[in-house]
Amino acid sequence: MFFDMRWLIMVAPAILLAIYAQWKVKSSYARYSKIASSSGLTARQVAERILGHGSVSLGQPELRSVRIAAVPGTLTDHYDPRDKTLKLSNPDSRSLADIGVAAHEAGHALQDAAKYQPLMLRSTLVPIAQFGSQLAFPLLLGGFLLKIPNLILLAIIAYAAAVLFTVVTLPVEFNASRRAMKLLRETGVVTQDKELAAVGGTLNAAALTYVAAAATAVLNLLYYITLFTQSRR
Repeated sequence: MFFDMRWLIMVAPAILLAIYAQWKVKSSYARYSKIASSSGLTARQVAERILGHGSVSLGQPELRSVRIAAVPGTLTDHYDPRDKTLKLSNPDSRSLADIGVAAHEAGHALQDAAKYQPLMLRSTLVPIAQFGSQLAFPLLLGGFLLKIPNLILLAIIAYAAAVLFTVVTLPVEFNASRRAMKLLRETGVVTQDKELAAVGGTLNAAALTYVAAAATAVLNLLYYITLFTQSRR
């Protein structure tokens, strides 16, 4: 179980993709964080402009009440739908990388205001996925040590919730990036082709990390299923 070549064969491609994705997002961010936007706006100002524009175009005035706050770290930016807070790691940066990230997170706020169904589903899945991911390995280990196939089956069901979360995350993240690119153009924050390409490069690299996470989770689930099948023989 612990040194199974089948696991290496099945999951290794996704792990390699994850390593490449992490390198890609860090290198893209490092590259474009050195290039300032010609608009002169900070990441915070861009987020505020997008939220203001969205409140009018979507007819969702509550977007104006979304709070923007600083969060420690690098690339730790996120939108929290629970308290309607958009958290930026570099709110005062004028770089194309940080502006793109801020626009992406503002895209999540717009999704929330529009009740975008994949986002609603993902939010519902958060506690289930966390519980399932924590429970899966102990159940799997117990199933093998005690030779109880049903424990392995429970591990598969628990882990499947975490897998579903990573899969649902894909349309949420892709849609947020599309909204970001569209609103950056509509609000006049980024209009030059070179700058749009830089923002797109940053967001595409970030999206690849979610693809890698989903691929890894799915392949791990398939591996668990093969273990269950084997235990039933």
